[in-house]
Amino acid sequence: MNWSSSILARIARATRTLNRIIGAPDYDTYLSHARTCHPDAALMTRDEFVRQRLEDRYSRPGARCC
Repeated sequence: MNWSSSILARIARATRTLNRIIGAPDYDTYLSHARTCHPDAALMTRDEFVRQRLEDRYSRPGARCC
């Protein structure tokens, strides 16, 4: 692995970590998991995935501080 691909890998890892911290959904991870663990299930589109994640996040009134 050369230095540029190493830097790009670190940036990608940092981006995924920051997205997890702020609660941003990760569609690529969802696709990978769904294809591996649920091969017969229909996959959501990116828009459907984001919509569902937002509904899950904000539909629990006691789950947030504000």
